[in-house]
Amino acid sequence: MKTVKYVHWQDGDAWLGYLEDYPDYWTQADTLAELIEHLRDLYTDLSGGHVPGARKVGELVMP
Repeated sequence: MKTVKYVHWQDGDAWLGYLEDYPDYWTQADTLAELIEHLRDLYTDLSGGHVPGARKVGELVMP
């Protein structure tokens, strides 16, 4: 089983969030549980190549 980090917050009545590896792609929902489902769907689309030109965060190891 793979784990994926995400960032989420509540703004008024809405829950917003994005995947840590894909910070340009936000989603929202009425509940936290619904937001998590949206984030799972978003991950499937982004990691599966269904979003052309999707930008992803990388990490450099510096000497």
